[in-house]
Amino acid sequence: MRIPLAAPDIHEEDIEAVIRVLRTPTLSLGPKLKEFEHSVAEYVGGLHAVAVSSGTSGLHLCIRTLHIGEGDEVIVPSFAFVAVANAVRYERAIPVFVDIDPETLNLDPGSIEAAITPRTRAVLAVHTFGRPAELSAILDIARRHHLFVIEDACEAIGAEYAGRKVGGMGELGVFAFYPNKQMTTGEGGVMVTGDPEIAELARKLRNQGRSDGAGWLQHSELGYNYRISDINCALGIEQLKRIESVLARREAIAGEYDRRLAGHPGLKLPRLSMPRCRISWFAYVVRLGDPLAQFHRDWILQQMTARGIECGRYFAPIHLQPIYQSASGYRTALPATERNAVRSLALPFFNRIEEWQMEEVCQTLRELIDQALELEPGG
Repeated sequence: MRIPLAAPDIHEEDIEAVIRVLRTPTLSLGPKLKEFEHSVAEYVGGLHAVAVSSGTSGLHLCIRTLHIGEGDEVIVPSFAFVAVANAVRYERAIPVFVDIDPETLNLDPGSIEAAITPRTRAVLAVHTFGRPAELSAILDIARRHHLFVIEDACEAIGAEYAGRKVGGMGELGVFAFYPNKQMTTGEGGVMVTGDPEIAELARKLRNQGRSDGAGWLQHSELGYNYRISDINCALGIEQLKRIESVLARREAIAGEYDRRLAGHPGLKLPRLSMPRCRISWFAYVVRLGDPLAQFHRDWILQQMTARGIECGRYFAPIHLQPIYQSASGYRTALPATERNAVRSLALPFFNRIEEWQMEEVCQTLRELIDQALELEPGG
């Protein structure tokens, strides 16, 4: 693609940090792992951090360390990456899908209480596209019903709610650092918690159930290979050092998109700010207006791709995915989720995007929307 949807931002210091690790005999479970965990914990707010192989493995460890198991229910949004539901099912628990707020695209607190049953154990709140979920309301509901809150902050490193970093306000939080994120470790994630016992258990589980200090072939838990290498951690340490400048740059890019697309009648743009919140811009997702349903969104996506501009369909509702639609219990109608999902289009968004690229994206998108408004479905 001439203009990719996302791209990692790798500096010379990142490369040098990785090379330094490669010159040592310790490529995994070494000093860079502990340094990276300490850096993330301090940045988020003095929590315990457990670095793992991916955000998905971090979510799985959240479910496992809270002892959520077969028959238990976890409330999740359907407008999210599929990992939020898969992590629940890994432990034979049941993801209960609820609707989103049509403005923020985050979990709608008003839909949570109606979904609570005697089997409900937790609420998994996603900070969608880096926009903080309504944590005050979610935490209040969870306290009243004695539920855990897991924050999926995989898209939201550095986002803040009421002056606090997201990821650290529930019992557990997870960050992810895939190459399309604000910062990257290549592959990897971090689980954070204020509970030292949960952190200790998570460290055992990520390393095949081994306890720190025990023999390599001594296993006290049924664990997994969710380790992350010191190579990845070295990259993450350097990336985290400049996270604030990265977030400022991405906020500026969002502002530029807003300026160039403002006023177009066929588009609903994301708000640039939220009350009491700091947005960590993971993606810039526009929504097509009412006359432009899924047929037109997908046609626009195809046309953008044909012109060398990569866009994304964020997100296809999980409850409509084949793996969930074919199973019983996943056919709840979620009108806000379904309506917004077919209209959403993620535009190219990365740290080093240039002005000419943004202008071409916006000009092409405006032209295609104007053409789509003249088309009939199937035309």
